Amino acid sequence: MKKLFALLSGLVVLAWVLTGAVGAATKAKAPPEIEILIDVSNQSMTVDVNGWPYGRWKVSTARDGYHTPRGSWRPFLLKKMHYSKKYDNSPMPNSIFFLGGYAIHATYYVRQLGSPASHGCIRLHPQNAARLYSLVQKHGMKSTRITIIN
Repeated sequence: MKKLFALLSGLVVLAWVLTGAVGAATKAKAPPEIEILIDVSNQSMTVDVNGWPYGRWKVSTARDGYHTPRGSWRPFLLKKMHYSKKYDNSPMPNSIFFLGGYAIHATYYVRQLGSPASHGCIRLHPQNAARLYSLVQKHGMKSTRITIIN
């Protein structure tokens, strides 16, 4: 009788798992698929996908007289090519906008990467910006979190 009860209990748990009751509870608390962490103090970005390291790249954030915001956001707009209306129509390829006019985007001033140089955006090497843009496009903006610290 005990074996039958144990077997039936196991079947109930298995049915619960297979119907998605456990999956739904887990999915509601699942972290974003893409975690982008920008550390202003060392001018670097790390990108994790599903908890696994994807890339670590040099960036340029705000130079003296400008500000890069700190906090955590989800992107709200992807633009393959954007031109800044505020700063002389400057090109911003592979832009990932996360707060007002702030974005992660490619720069052609690659020698400045690793040092503060921007008006507040996060600048990346063009190849890395293209990789990141494609990654966010593939997984979706709702599955991406951008965090800026220090």
